[in-house]
Amino acid sequence: MTDPIADMLTRIRNAYAAKHQKVDVPNSSVKVEIARILKEEGFISNYKITGDGARRNIRIYLRYGSKGEQILSKLERVSRPGCRVYVNSTAVPKVLGGMGINILSTSRGLMTDRRARREKVGGELLCRVY
Repeated sequence: MTDPIADMLTRIRNAYAAKHQKVDVPNSSVKVEIARILKEEGFISNYKITGDGARRNIRIYLRYGSKGEQILSKLERVSRPGCRVYVNSTAVPKVLGGMGINILSTSRGLMTDRRARREKVGGELLCRVY
């Protein structure tokens, strides 16, 4: 697999399309941080680490609206292994006028676009969520 982050995002999109309650993703520290941000922003209900040893997974519990509609309408990878996208602190883009979030990998760890603007740091634009 050449892009594990894109694989995680695709698994989440596919689980939402199939109306699953949860989805398992292979564990890595970057993926755990992405899941943490998605939970903090209210796009998923929860996540936890399952398994032991080398077979650890992240179990992501998906969140739906009161009538069963998806909370996430778009979850897309921006920076790819073949074409990295970097932004500086003054050019961090907004998603839908602030309704969505960008997840950035900065020198201070993974963070949302709002926090990156507030802390005046730039970095690699990993994905866009709305």
